[in-house]
Amino acid sequence: MERVAAVYLAHLNPLTIAHTNIISSLLNKNYNVYIYPVRFLKNDKEINTRSFPFPYEIRKAMIESAFGRNASINVSPDYSLESPFIRYLPPLISPLSWLLRNQILRNIREKEFVSYTGDIAERITLTFFRLKPLKARRQAGSASDVKELLYKQAINEFEASRSELKHIENSWQEKVPNGVVDLIERHWDIIKDYAKSTDHTLRVLGMKIPKEGFI
Repeated sequence: MERVAAVYLAHLNPLTIAHTNIISSLLNKNYNVYIYPVRFLKNDKEINTRSFPFPYEIRKAMIESAFGRNASINVSPDYSLESPFIRYLPPLISPLSWLLRNQILRNIREKEFVSYTGDIAERITLTFFRLKPLKARRQAGSASDVKELLYKQAINEFEASRSELKHIENSWQEKVPNGVVDLIERHWDIIKDYAKSTDHTLRVLGMKIPKEGFI
């Protein structure tokens, strides 16, 4: 029997244990898993913000650090929005949002596919886009929680006691795979740069989008 593709659209910023549990569950059900970490591009350059600190290549490395070169996993940059991002809104009505949908599916080799989300609103949207979402529950342990712990550690590095810093460090390290811990620590300058910065991210129709390049 030919295997079915599972499409996983996500920020993965950073990759957490909750994310790896989702991917592992799809692998255990014998899907070929296509992972699409979202990218926001302006003049072919990725835009990052306090909400999206890690660029695509680091997030791809995070996935590879957790799963190695698994032949059943394909990590793709095709979930890419080109500035001005307002052109993709509102979803379903904007022709560009349908072009994005086709862009995501263009390199899937399997004849049949499903998609994954644990969010009810996202499941409705994926259904309208004919992406055949599976029924699933949201996993505990969000990337947003991890980011806030990372920023808290960076801000308090020169103020908090060693025991306080160790508690924060242990808290976020427990939420991400070991290989991701190493990648975050190697790119700690990114966390320090964003820790005290303003978050130039918009929330529009439930979507997080960088302010830069929105219009």
